[in-house]
This record gives sequence, structure tokens and C-alpha cells, in this order.
Amino acid sequence: MVNIIDRILGSFSTDMGIDLGTCNTLVCVRGDGIVLSEPSVVAVRRGTNKVLLDGQAVGNTAKEMLGKTPGNIVAIRPLKDGVIADFDITEAMIKYFIQKVHKRKRWVRPRVAISHPSGITAVEKRAVTVSAERAGARKVYLVPEPIAAGIGVGLPIQDPVGSMIVDIGGGTTEVAVLSLGGVVASSSIRVAGDELDEAVMKHLKDTYNLMIGEQTAERIKIQIGSAYASDHEQSMEVKGRDLVTGMPRKVVVNSEEIREALKEPVLAIVRSIRDTLERTPPELSADLVDQGLVLAGGGALLRGMDKLSAKEIDIPVRVAEDPLTAVAKGTGVILENLDRLKDSLECGEDLL
Repeated sequence: MVNIIDRILGSFSTDMGIDLGTCNTLVCVRGDGIVLSEPSVVAVRRGTNKVLLDGQAVGNTAKEMLGKTPGNIVAIRPLKDGVIADFDITEAMIKYFIQKVHKRKRWVRPRVAISHPSGITAVEKRAVTVSAERAGARKVYLVPEPIAAGIGVGLPIQDPVGSMIVDIGGGTTEVAVLSLGGVVASSSIRVAGDELDEAVMKHLKDTYNLMIGEQTAERIKIQIGSAYASDHEQSMEVKGRDLVTGMPRKVVVNSEEIREALKEPVLAIVRSIRDTLERTPPELSADLVDQGLVLAGGGALLRGMDKLSAKEIDIPVRVAEDPLTAVAKGTGVILENLDRLKDSLECGEDLL
């Protein structure tokens, strides 16, 4: 009886591919492409885990509250380093995204393909599955992020040829060599966009005794951050709180000092690429000499990341055409081609 009801409700539902990221969640729908891109942030009442405004304080609305909430409200990110840190809040967030795609309709039961970091445990995969099912998904397919990103940027991952993808997200960096629809060699490290932001915050604190928030650090990274020296160095004004006086203060920082601040996490990402290449079979390594690798994810947009990577590993490196949407697009393609790509997936019910 339950299966019949699910099938009936499923016929009125829209299947969704979800890039459930530490910083941002993107949703791809068949025929429509990316229909939603919002921060993975939820505002709750402190100490209760009760989402504000009947679940509406999610995404863009909640991110605007970060660092600005009164004492009884807290804006939190329920995913940490690519995995679920708060089960109930993640469920509320997925439910919000499912309902928003379906224009607030009730009684919808879509099939959902969700990406996950390749290095997570079976318990962490199960948490993703259960959260999605409790949020309203009829069936959950789990997709390793490198495979979704590879498909999303158009790499021939089903062919007997080596393809390499580096997805630099908010919580994790996924490095993988792909061939014949699977991962041949991979590395998943918890150094990514968040660590870059933290490096900027630490630099301002240590150098200028200035405390800044996460959103300010992210703006600095985006506006003047870089991984490789440029002919046109930049500077910007930064406002924060003086750690000595406690008063508001502003300073001017330049791109050279921010590049130096970002050096450690950036080199950690490059080392993970090198480590993966060292574990790649020689025949596939030969393919990569010509094919090179593709950078995806928000971290791929850091200026000069491609140039630094190419210099350090000595193979061609290019940035995906739309790196921010690569994983979400890949999950959408997978939903459209379940029969052909099923060997690259895990069905959520197999983990329960």
C-alpha cells in the first residue's frame, strides 16, 4: 500500500539532483538545469533546534543573519567538512529545498540524487539518506562528489581513458582519477573554502589585531585573494573590531599579503593532487599528460589556482566553464541516465 501511494505521489513530483554542500546547496531539475542555489544555513531558536518562521529562515534569509542575531536566535550551518553535523537541522533544510522546488506543494515524493564527499563513512552516508527520506524523498541515490563533478563538467568518465577532477568545495577538496565509470585513485581532504576563509581571519587577527567575521573573510578572498602572483595587485578596505580597544576599526590590506596568508591551505590542496597522481596506474597517468585535470567547485575560482597547480604538477590544468554548478549538474545528468550510470551510484536503502 505504501509503495502504491509513493508511486502515485511520485508521479506528481519533480526528481531532483542536490549538491548538498558545506557552504551552499544547489538543486538541479531535469529539463530546467540549476533551479536553486542557496547557502547551507538555517536560523533556529537557541537551545531548541526549532527552525524560525515555520522553516522559512533557511538559505539566503538565514545567511543574512550570520553574526547579526540577537541572543535567542542562532544561524548555523548544519554541515561540517562535507558531512552532517546536525541531523535535525539538515533534515529541515532539505525539506525546505524540496518544498521550494515544488512551489510549497504538500504530499510530494521525489527521487533525489545527493552528492557526498568520497571519504565519508557508511554511517555518514546513512545520515544523508535518512535525512533526505525524512524530508520527503521517495528514493535516495548517493553519488560520490568526484563522479558528479566529472559528469557535470563533461569528462568522458565512462570511457577507458583517464580523466582527473579536482573539486574544491567549502568543507572538502575531492581529487579523483576516473575511468570506466568509477574512481581509480582519489584523495579527500578537509581543506577547502572554509580553511581559506579561516586563514584570512587569522591573518587579520595576527597582523592587525582586527577581528572579522566569516562573511567579511569570504569577501576578501573573493575580491583580492589569489594563489599565484599577478601583474595587477589589488587592495581593499576591511572593517572589523579592534581586539585591543574593542572599538570598530578599518584597515587596508593588499592581495600580496592575502596570498601569503592563503599559502598553507592552497599548498595542502596541491599536495593532495600530487599524492593522487602518484597512486595513479601508469596507463592512466599517460592519458593525463595530454588530458590534464579540471578544477571545479568554488575554490577553483581563486585567482591563479590553475596556474599554481600546473606549475607544481607539470600537467595541463583548466578551470571548468561553470565550476560552482559542476556537481549539481552532474547529479541532474545521473537522474536522467539512471540505467546507464547506476554502477556509479549507491541506493540509499542499501545503507539502511
